[in-house]
Amino acid sequence: MLNAADLPNDIEALKALLLASERRVQERDDQVAGLEAQLTTRAAEIEHLKLTIAKLRRMQFGRKSEKLDHQIEQLELQLEDLQADDAEAAREMPVPDRAPRKQSVRKPLPDHLPRDEKVYLPDAAACPSCGGGLRHLGEDVAEQLEYVPASFRVIRHVRPKMACRCCDSIVQAPAPSRPIERGIAGPGLLAHILVAKFVDHLPLYRQSVIYARDGVDLDRALLASWVGAASGLLRPLVDAIRRHVLAAAKLHADDTPIPVLAPGNGKTKTARLWTYVRDDRASGDSTPAAVWFAYTPDRKGIHPQTHLANFSGVLQADAYAGFNALYADGTIQEAACWAHARRKFYDLHVARPSPLTEEALRRISELYLIEADIRGKPPHERQLARQSMSRPLIDALERWLRASMEKLSRKSDTSAAIQYALNLWPALVRYCDDGVIEIDNSAAERALRGVAIGRRNYLFAGADSGGERAAAIYSMIGTAKLNGIDPEAWLRHVLAHIADHPVNRVDEFLPWRCAGQLATA
Repeated sequence: MLNAADLPNDIEALKALLLASERRVQERDDQVAGLEAQLTTRAAEIEHLKLTIAKLRRMQFGRKSEKLDHQIEQLELQLEDLQADDAEAAREMPVPDRAPRKQSVRKPLPDHLPRDEKVYLPDAAACPSCGGGLRHLGEDVAEQLEYVPASFRVIRHVRPKMACRCCDSIVQAPAPSRPIERGIAGPGLLAHILVAKFVDHLPLYRQSVIYARDGVDLDRALLASWVGAASGLLRPLVDAIRRHVLAAAKLHADDTPIPVLAPGNGKTKTARLWTYVRDDRASGDSTPAAVWFAYTPDRKGIHPQTHLANFSGVLQADAYAGFNALYADGTIQEAACWAHARRKFYDLHVARPSPLTEEALRRISELYLIEADIRGKPPHERQLARQSMSRPLIDALERWLRASMEKLSRKSDTSAAIQYALNLWPALVRYCDDGVIEIDNSAAERALRGVAIGRRNYLFAGADSGGERAAAIYSMIGTAKLNGIDPEAWLRHVLAHIADHPVNRVDEFLPWRCAGQLATA
């Protein structure tokens, strides 16, 4: 620290000393600001890394979850063994020694199951006490649920030849059509194979092993050829589903990765399955719901733009940039997904709870409570309820988010979550002005769940053609499920008749149009 005696008496020298001191102070302030910026950046990076690690630990396909799944499986097996031991011990224990235990309420066996009745008559034809005759007094009936293994059967199509006694002309009934020309597979077997692969997620090689246990040798290559032939036969019906879906005024869209074996090198590439869902039942519309899947070898934005080239209306989807070109001319309006916006805060809250994330989740949950009350009501009632109840909450949420944003570092993950919502705000608010639009894109995400489960089992598609085939079958199965129809029963019906059906009337096979025939069968 300088004393008065150390200062020069010359004014110019004093000025120079003062300027030099100010420069040193400025340099020190700049250095401190730089260090503070570095610390802020590092803190944001640490926050981001912690969030990423927490999300990875919760991912379905991470190493941690696989280890946890294995532990759960082991515990389930242990529980099964303990329950089996308990049942065996109860069987061997003398009746008086058994400890009383609470009996669970047994559900009645389903009425639709066929009943095989076995009658057990007494061995004696007369009364064992006095020898008198026996008369019917009543009966005790106890039902037991049994499992009869699925069985193959051979259908013999016999066509007698009839000859005319006068002119020797031969008369014979025409041969019934088959789903696969000159193929041995019946429509029921083909439907079962398709459902086992795309609903139960059993790869064809596993199905081949299962069938071999029944003494029927069906090679995997043969099963694959049947799947290909059936898919080709069903292609016009898939096109009918696509036309029905794209005729809607509002669609839900999403996509999911699917590994595909790249030709030549034995490695896999990441292709995509796109889903487009027509489902307005939540707004009281009785139009049948349907889903159309499309396969593409990559995730370029040109693909959804091609799929929806002739569509006009509302598209509810996530913030994928490939959709942006669709909204450019106003033909298609964007409706964003509140579930995606909420998920950003939810991931932060799970990794590191804070008052801000808790408040954001609470405010968004209030919007969903309103939706639960108006689900299934007509569009005009939903719109009025949203305008009077949801819109004020959304406006307040926007003000709160913008105010919170001012207090946070721009590089933090919390700021990123807030910015994600604010960037989509007009699209997020659009559902309040239209009673047909949903609050989120859950319809599309539900349609993709089966694909995600199947992807874990069959690992990858063998080629692009396999991906296209999967998209076609998923379209049919998903549409059947949306209409509450058993996919296997429907496919069995379709495969039994479509070969001889006029292609310009293929719409008659749509699930909701032949539901009555399935019920009768």
